[in-house]
Amino acid sequence: MKKLSARRRHPLAAVVVLLLALAATGGLYAAFAPADKAQAEETSQSLAIEEGKKLYSVGCASCHGTGGQGTTDGPSLVGVGSAAVDFQVSTGRMPAQQPGAQVPKKPNIYSNAEIDQLAAYIASLGAGPIEPTEKQYSPEGADIAKGGELFRSNCAQCHNFTGEGGALTHGKYAPNLEGVSPKHLYEAMQTGPQNMPSFPDTTMPEKEKKDIIAYVQAVNSDEADNPGGFKLGGLGPVSEGLFAWVFGLGALIAVAVWVAAHTAKAKKS
Repeated sequence: MKKLSARRRHPLAAVVVLLLALAATGGLYAAFAPADKAQAEETSQSLAIEEGKKLYSVGCASCHGTGGQGTTDGPSLVGVGSAAVDFQVSTGRMPAQQPGAQVPKKPNIYSNAEIDQLAAYIASLGAGPIEPTEKQYSPEGADIAKGGELFRSNCAQCHNFTGEGGALTHGKYAPNLEGVSPKHLYEAMQTGPQNMPSFPDTTMPEKEKKDIIAYVQAVNSDEADNPGGFKLGGLGPVSEGLFAWVFGLGALIAVAVWVAAHTAKAKKS
């Protein structure tokens, strides 16, 4: 008992007890604590990348290369980001059915989970635009009038000023924006698919993208008020140009024939 009492009075006794208590606490925590959340997320991401790589090898590698480096049949995917993958694959544009001036929208062949896996793999090849959240692309509270100004300044020259779309050069075209989801509109502005220029946040802030989305939805909604019948630009520049060419030129020809006929009659008389 005297020896034990002497040890308790030793200057290092308190330090030794504290170290033992810390070691016991750490051991118990390591034994019974749940798996670290960050580690679980990392494992989940690794599995998504692995599955995405398998999907990529089957559906994409023949055009874009085994490592996404690109080939003569498809561009490099390094640095395009998950937003580009979500836009291209969920709208059915990719995988492409055949080469052409422009890849059209069609029903997609992948589930949402598979699209996420493909996006995870492509994102792992290089940093790029990230798939937006609902908060980023939701038009709630956006300024529609401001969106109209931005759209007419940046988009109308290709898409028509109500988003009806139109023809471009060499068989390319700007698609009709009616019915396009806010998420895909946002991703298109982020990534600049095909012939479209990209508008990153450094060029066009998130708020301005939301304003444009709100404007496009407003002018193409079933509740849009068009007291004159067809809305302005409602047929698109191709059909409107064809109408002007056929009927306008036809009217000029009719006037020319009428003038020529009456001139001939005047000379005879």
